[in-house]
Amino acid sequence: MLKLLSPTKPTTPAAFLKAEASWRPQEVVFWILALAILFISPNRAALMNEIAILALFALSIDLILGYAGIVSLGQAAFFGLGAYTAGLLAKHGVTEPITGLVIATLFAGLFGLLTSVLIIRGTDLTRLMVTLGVALILHEIANKADWLTGGADGLLGIMMGPILGLFAFDFLGKTAYLYSLTVLFLLFLLARRVVHSPFGLSLRAVKDNPLRASSVGISPGRRIVMIYTLAAAYAGAAGALLAQTTSFVSLEVLDFGRSADGLLVLVIGGTGYLYGGLVGAIAFKLMKDFLSGITPAYWLFWMGLFLVILVLVGRDRINVQAKDLLARLTGRRSA
Repeated sequence: MLKLLSPTKPTTPAAFLKAEASWRPQEVVFWILALAILFISPNRAALMNEIAILALFALSIDLILGYAGIVSLGQAAFFGLGAYTAGLLAKHGVTEPITGLVIATLFAGLFGLLTSVLIIRGTDLTRLMVTLGVALILHEIANKADWLTGGADGLLGIMMGPILGLFAFDFLGKTAYLYSLTVLFLLFLLARRVVHSPFGLSLRAVKDNPLRASSVGISPGRRIVMIYTLAAAYAGAAGALLAQTTSFVSLEVLDFGRSADGLLVLVIGGTGYLYGGLVGAIAFKLMKDFLSGITPAYWLFWMGLFLVILVLVGRDRINVQAKDLLARLTGRRSA
């Protein structure tokens, strides 16, 4: 049921979660526009597919950063693992995309579960180093195992079949975008269900104060392992989508820059409300596409300048100013 107004403040945890989980009209509009844009601008389907994949990757980081307070510089490890798994499966006969996606997602999630023990204890700095170290190790393994991964030349020979045997990938990328958008939407629904549950509420308690959470019977370690594993699976799914929709995997999927891009997306869009990764991915990709179009050699300079201004001024202050400007414009028009 759509929530139009909040006449009273929830007084119990159950009422609070119910209010949080109710759909807002702007959320419905967001997803309708995400689908409609394919028909409004079909020639930009490839770019929109990139945005959907980046949004899913940023969503995976938001789950651990925005709700569990874990800063990771190595989320690309799971992204790359998913990409190579899906690519290798397709290269060796498993060409049905959904099957490859599910296997790659589970494999990345399993690796996340195995490596989660490394981040249970420690400070933010040690977690940064550990997650970065895991990604660097996988990058070096993929580089050395060129008989399997293609090394620096990349994994070639990936041939994807139709989705469910019905929908073949087309040259413009329309099927790819619909496929990625559908996966993003389904995993978003799952993430939404998770963060608006008692488990999600306990995650916020762990993020705010682990000692206080422990004193009321919440196990921080167990919850961190669970959300870290889920986030790893999400990142693996994003990597699998990239491999399947581009039919190519290179070492770039394991680069530090991949993790940095995900964090930049969240800096732009915000953390801890799920839509931050989605909105940030749209803004990041559109800015990158626009800036690289007008100044290919210096787009990073303008992107960096924007981020510096965003951090110095503050996203909240910009939002308030934008709302005030919109209100004044609306008032002048109605006057």
